Amino acid sequence: MKIRAPYAAQLLCATLFCGFSVNATAQSTTNVSVPFEMPKSSNPFSAYSPAQVPEPQLTNSALINQLIQDGKLNLSLKDAIRIALEDNLDIAIARYNLPIADTDVLRTKAGGVFRGVNTGVVQGTPGGGVGGFGTGAPGAGAGGTTGGAGGAGAGAAGLVQSTLGVGAPVSIYDPDITATIGAQHETSPLANLQIYGVRLLQLNTGQANFAYSQAFSSGTSLLFQFNNSRQTTNSPYFNLSPALSSMFQLTIQQQLLAGFGFGPNLRYLRIAKNNKKISDIAFKDQVIATVTQIENIYWDLVNAYEQAQVNEQSLAFARQSLDNAKKQLQLESVPAMDVMRAEAEVSRRDQDLTVARTSLQLEELLMKNALTRNLDDPVLESVPVVPTDRLENTEIVSARPVQDLINDALHDRPELLESDVDLVNRQISRQAAKNNLLPSLSLVGFYGGSGLAGPLNPLFNIPGETNSSTVPIGYSGALQNTFNNSAPDYYVGLSLNIPIRNRIAKADQYRSELEYRQAQLRREELRNQIRIEVRNAEYALEQTAARVDAARKARDLAQRTFEITQKEQDLGAGSTFQTLSAQHDLALAQLDLVTAMTVYKKARVELERATASTLDDNGIEIKAAIESRASNSAP
Repeated sequence: MKIRAPYAAQLLCATLFCGFSVNATAQSTTNVSVPFEMPKSSNPFSAYSPAQVPEPQLTNSALINQLIQDGKLNLSLKDAIRIALEDNLDIAIARYNLPIADTDVLRTKAGGVFRGVNTGVVQGTPGGGVGGFGTGAPGAGAGGTTGGAGGAGAGAAGLVQSTLGVGAPVSIYDPDITATIGAQHETSPLANLQIYGVRLLQLNTGQANFAYSQAFSSGTSLLFQFNNSRQTTNSPYFNLSPALSSMFQLTIQQQLLAGFGFGPNLRYLRIAKNNKKISDIAFKDQVIATVTQIENIYWDLVNAYEQAQVNEQSLAFARQSLDNAKKQLQLESVPAMDVMRAEAEVSRRDQDLTVARTSLQLEELLMKNALTRNLDDPVLESVPVVPTDRLENTEIVSARPVQDLINDALHDRPELLESDVDLVNRQISRQAAKNNLLPSLSLVGFYGGSGLAGPLNPLFNIPGETNSSTVPIGYSGALQNTFNNSAPDYYVGLSLNIPIRNRIAKADQYRSELEYRQAQLRREELRNQIRIEVRNAEYALEQTAARVDAARKARDLAQRTFEITQKEQDLGAGSTFQTLSAQHDLALAQLDLVTAMTVYKKARVELERATASTLDDNGIEIKAAIESRASNSAP
């Protein structure tokens, strides 16, 4: 799956909404299911129960056991890549970044601040080049924790993004319900009887208060309050006992300047969604880096395997020559010096074989580690790895015109795609910072009503007056009066807050401009670096192709020289030492050819990485890597 993204200009010229909202047009690199998702339920109470993430899967792919035959792990490059997509721990670690980015989207939908995403390439697998990568691989960070484009705080490559998300405060959009229910008994000593008619005033108060609040992305907030109380007293001067009261108030507030509209109020969500796109691109970058590493490890393994074979053949020939020399010495047809030279040559070649075999064992271990999640399997630990692809089948393929390669790299490199989306995020923050320079002006209004009810206090008695009440007795009457507009309460007004000098908002706004311009320059610098990487990779491929051609000619010449020397010895015109020397030169030429072809293979791998064609050239679907399964596509 290639990322086709001719949207760089579109991103920088994104349309504005309400003067300060940026609509990012960048497309997500994936539209597939993530292996870990927060559970969804129609049960409203599920929002208050924790979501569980399954334990990491530490069993190895069944494909590995299928490839073990006759006590050997027969491994092709295609199989190595397929298994790595399932089991490589670097990819498994980076895979968690995808649902982590989803949690930011969920969080910002409710008005929360985004936490940022990790865009560094995990490089915990040893082997395959310096730091586990091919030459020039950028963006690597230990454990994938490098703060890349779109994350919070300081960014990578010297960029600063501390103003990302700056602007007017964003309210929480999830509705909130509060309730207060309780009863209170209060006894207050009094100094005289004139006010309340008792020496100790006793009040029994019951309350049932409710409130509903919610904010909206337009800059509007709503608050509904509904309060109720019941109060009894021992004072004869209180008219009603119990006194029942009820009231409601609906308050609406709308921001008119700073914080007005969808732009500043949805900026967290838009940045989080862009960060999700960045996370998808970063995962593709991780797969490219890991596949590149697997290819390099595989060709290093092939190199070690073929070098061990050359050294085995060389040692076998030296031992045969020593046996022949000993037999000829018994016949006194060769001097004793030839036998001593042959013994020395056997000892030296035996040492070379030991070095080659231990190097092969190390490469086998690196390969098994790169393809498994668990190395504790004793069978897998002891089984040798036999690469089925051979360097002798290497074909020298002419590279495409370098300008076409550069165009592909500038079109598809994940780093540039991340930078494009990051610029959109910074543009969102720029517009929000500009809006935050404005004073805070709010239109506020509320409407409410109240009601009162209760029977007359039997202790209440004023001589000469008729004891009568104009309020209903029961709570239902108080509730009815609360909402029948018989006792309305309303207000409309403006609330203005003008910060004098406004230095904080001014500094943030100007800093956001500086950071945006800095990111633009960084993007151009990245384009230049990519151009150089592609050219360097193409030059290296051309140079290594010439080296392979020269090494083949040298091997062929050494082969003919050895054959001539061997015939001369068979005819009695040559010596064992000359034949051993010729065979040694042949072995060195063969080793040099193996090394040259390995370097050529790795140069092709690096060119694929530099042009972001690794996945296409190996038939890899990013969906398969996300879902932790081997791709069925053939390279």
